[in-house]
Amino acid sequence: MEHPENSEEYKGLVVNSGVEQPSIINPYLKRARFRRREMSVNDIVEGILKGDVTVLSQAVTLVESVNPAHQAKAQEVIDLCLPHSGHSVRIGISGVPGAGKSTSIDEFGVHLLDRYGGKLAVLAIDPSSERSKGSILGDKTRMEKLTTHPHSFVRPSPSAGSLGGVARKTRESIILCEAAGYDKIFVETVGVGQSETACHSMVDFFLLIQLAGTGDELQGIKRGIMEIADGIVINKCDGNNVEKCQMAATSFRNALHFFPPHEGGWTPQVLCYSGFYGTGVKEVWDMIYEYIAFVKDNGYFDYRRNEQSKYWMYETINEHLRNDFYNNSLIADCIKAEEAAVLAGAKTSFAAAHELLEKYYGRPF
Repeated sequence: MEHPENSEEYKGLVVNSGVEQPSIINPYLKRARFRRREMSVNDIVEGILKGDVTVLSQAVTLVESVNPAHQAKAQEVIDLCLPHSGHSVRIGISGVPGAGKSTSIDEFGVHLLDRYGGKLAVLAIDPSSERSKGSILGDKTRMEKLTTHPHSFVRPSPSAGSLGGVARKTRESIILCEAAGYDKIFVETVGVGQSETACHSMVDFFLLIQLAGTGDELQGIKRGIMEIADGIVINKCDGNNVEKCQMAATSFRNALHFFPPHEGGWTPQVLCYSGFYGTGVKEVWDMIYEYIAFVKDNGYFDYRRNEQSKYWMYETINEHLRNDFYNNSLIADCIKAEEAAVLAGAKTSFAAAHELLEKYYGRPF
């Protein structure tokens, strides 16, 4: 369509092209200035030993990375931090979803720091989606007091498919936090509620948070997680729920009589408290520190630490063997064919697995 300003009657009309619009990017911006300098191993270790929270966070991220180059660098950091670790009290906290773990940790942590001083690190494990593989990492939103406390460090991590209620690199994260001067470590599990043996194998005291109305003595007996708990606390003991919590505590105490004796000679206690109102928190920590003193006196504390180190040596071997198997080029070429044969009904799962292992080892399996 012809523009009217180009017609003869508007000959004297001059249409300006307008002002040229500037670029949305600042021409004085130098991108190189904003590139983050990659820290060396010595820089990371130095920052951790100084208690730099930013460096500690970056180190935990490095440890959790699946990049082979990052893993090699993280191992160097851990080796240098290891002599500075081992001087904390490690508390594992678990319970069914909705039991109030995060709220309780907020109250526990503030009470602990106000009463005993020192520094507290909270490693909160958040469940990862089986479908999207993502994780919300929202436990910090329930820890309003600790996240603003100057002597606490709260780090949520995804479980990333790891079983046992903790992330694969939680133990390494504990070493980094101890090297940074945190003398109290909380490990909050994802709350699967049955058998968090992995968490139990990296802490000194395993605290199980329960709710009233979760079952009778028989239900308490058949739960595997009850056997590994060093102490059981019943949350939300407030308002009209006090009587129910006390009845539940009696049921759990009766159930504990059917379990084998504790290896350290300790008799697990059952207490009631309210994480929301902060009542009964002092009694919970009196129980925990009574346990720590008890097992240190009879030598079980050091024995358990040594057994945990041995356990994680074998777990690391298993993990590396598994990764090496699936990353093997020969296996990667054959595994799809074996999978197709199993799905077609031509082979059993066991026969296909044996054939793959024979190819991996290069000998009959």
